[in-house]
Amino acid sequence: MSQNILSEIIAHKRIEVAEARTKVPQQELEKAIADLPPVRSLRHSLETHRGGIISEFKRRSPSKDWIRREAHVEDIIPQYEAAGAAALSILTDHNYFGGTLDDVRRARPITTLPILRKEFVVDEYQLLEARAAGADACLLIAAAIGNKRCHELAAFAHEVGLEVILEIHSKEELEAYSPCIDVIGVNNRNLKTFKTSPTQSEELFPLLPSGPLPISESGLLQPQIARHLQTIGYKGFLIGEAFMSSNQPGERLKQYIEELS
Repeated sequence: MSQNILSEIIAHKRIEVAEARTKVPQQELEKAIADLPPVRSLRHSLETHRGGIISEFKRRSPSKDWIRREAHVEDIIPQYEAAGAAALSILTDHNYFGGTLDDVRRARPITTLPILRKEFVVDEYQLLEARAAGADACLLIAAAIGNKRCHELAAFAHEVGLEVILEIHSKEELEAYSPCIDVIGVNNRNLKTFKTSPTQSEELFPLLPSGPLPISESGLLQPQIARHLQTIGYKGFLIGEAFMSSNQPGERLKQYIEELS
């Protein structure tokens, strides 16, 4: 995702959060999560499922426009679980990705897999929203909010019971790491050129901290790419377009895992 588009999304996200607060006060969300059971561990699921695939549900992206406009979680999420997904990523940004938080709410009762609310998180309020909706993990994008804010939000996420994936694109963003990071994801998309290349994951792997589980994200359309990254040391992969663009997302995931393993 280009830096210009990213800045545009983040600016709009701050407005969204401000509007959401007027509809549902933060105290109401805090009450809603007070008695919730512990989350399902996304990290543990990645470590114990063959292939370590986080299968993503998304309808569109800024770079591809609509991938699957009429997609419904009720149709696709059960396919992903049956096919062997380790976890689910559900995009909840509406303006740029065609998703909503309701997608997480509808997915939670129909799957036992951990759910990542994939969102452009800029505020603690969104983490409370995620937990209340049934998500088990959140994504923090270092390029979007900076290193210091990643530290703050990761700590808050753990306070409310969420696991944390930190997404980085460069070695400079490794400073966004903190002990509250459960999974570290290297995004293969160059923010300047908008192109994806697995070489980004290759180059950054030796620099990754030893604590969090390493995964690779974006541009993993072919299983042989993920297989190569496995040999380097990656333990999981976040994949969306390769599955969502198929007429049978679950079958495509199953084939991907078979070719990967």
